[in-house]
Amino acid sequence: MDAFSAVLQGLPMTIVLTLSAFAIGIVGAVPLAVGLSSSNIVVRLACRLFVDLVRGVPIIVWLFLLKFGIQVGTFKFNPVGAAIVGLGVVSIAYLAEIYRGGLESVPRGQNEAADALGLSRGTTFLRVLVPQAFRIVSPSIATYLTGLLKDSSIASTIIVAEMVFQSQAFARQHPTMEGILPYVLVGILYIVLSLPVAYLSRSLDARMRKAVYA
Repeated sequence: MDAFSAVLQGLPMTIVLTLSAFAIGIVGAVPLAVGLSSSNIVVRLACRLFVDLVRGVPIIVWLFLLKFGIQVGTFKFNPVGAAIVGLGVVSIAYLAEIYRGGLESVPRGQNEAADALGLSRGTTFLRVLVPQAFRIVSPSIATYLTGLLKDSSIASTIIVAEMVFQSQAFARQHPTMEGILPYVLVGILYIVLSLPVAYLSRSLDARMRKAVYA
């Protein structure tokens, strides 16, 4: 029970880190995805450079840079803030690539049909392209959320008291076989937390497919 209590103390922080970073990514990736598909070569290359740079650097490096490398006047990231911003920026880059793939998977005939109907570019994007692209990428988004849940454990390296950090603290206090127990419990909890995401993804995909073919 001591090991389980230690892990549970870090559970709320794990959830906060995951959902906060995911929310940042979901919103921030939209303009970046549009930029990646832009006909303006300067905009497209700038967005591509940002995505490749963020994805090319390990998450742990971004967290350390934010926590220990950025200080403006008296402002300095605390561990939780650095973790949320770092994971959020990485989420923006990965989700933008997912969005871009979804937008480019929509048949070009949809754009042509919208033009023939006299729809504006904004209406075409929001009412025609986005719903179809979302149906295509929703499984990938759910998969990324599951990965982000596990990546939140990297925040333990900058002293964020999520589940892995609490497990490490317990293991240091119990340098016996008992110290392994919280890691086993953490693995089980990650699986338990991932199952609703997988179920929601399948359910949403089934509903959207039904709506398309109805």
